[in-house]
Amino acid sequence: MSEVLIDHDDGVTTLTLNRPQAKNALDMSMRAALREAIYAIRQDRSVRAVVLRGAGTEFCSGGDVRGMNVESAEAGRNRVDDLHGWIAQLVDLDRPVIAAVDGVAYGAGFSFALAADFVIATSRARFCMPFMKVGLVPDCGALYTLPRIVGMARARELIFTAREVKADEARTLGAVLEVVEPDALEARSKTIARSLADASPTMFALTKRALNMSLNSDLRTMLELESIGQGVVFSTVFHREAVQRFRNKATPLFNWPTS
Repeated sequence: MSEVLIDHDDGVTTLTLNRPQAKNALDMSMRAALREAIYAIRQDRSVRAVVLRGAGTEFCSGGDVRGMNVESAEAGRNRVDDLHGWIAQLVDLDRPVIAAVDGVAYGAGFSFALAADFVIATSRARFCMPFMKVGLVPDCGALYTLPRIVGMARARELIFTAREVKADEARTLGAVLEVVEPDALEARSKTIARSLADASPTMFALTKRALNMSLNSDLRTMLELESIGQGVVFSTVFHREAVQRFRNKATPLFNWPTS
């Protein structure tokens, strides 16, 4: 049985971490399957949005500690560096990514969720950066994503206290967009994914890439990216049709789905 299940449905691809017996902990086999899946998605333009989820009642409990038998600094670095290749591809994916989080999102599982554009969590979801407890550095992109999402001071606190954060607090911190009941998670996540899949792919791609650059850039560079991006999207079919619909007071091409 595959450790990552892949489902394609009307432009939305769902990746399901499939080790429910281990709370979907990331072992080497699952990591390899995720790498292949994400690289394939990047090459497939029929995929217009992605949903990340865990099988069963847990999202992901982090790295599989039973497989962390690292004998040298070089081996340890290579182990994590191999992981970061596909994490970077996911963070920079030019299409919408929604993480549907139920149960635990611990360690690399929390980091994996933060790689998405939006996190939808259930009321029983729990988030934690427990790396201090095992003497490891946060990985899976957390040192990049967490400070940008919750701020540097709060990122320090979450990492250095290794405390658990429940769904409502995670929403207050900005790490979670919406909190829903467990039986509504799948439907809500896919509704958002389908809505974003119908948005302008060019606008979304250019804007996401620019936002990912913004905190490492300067005003003049970002203004130039705005000008170039706007020049491109002015020429798209989506923009022309959206303007025509606005003038005719017709239904917009994109509407965020109300909860």
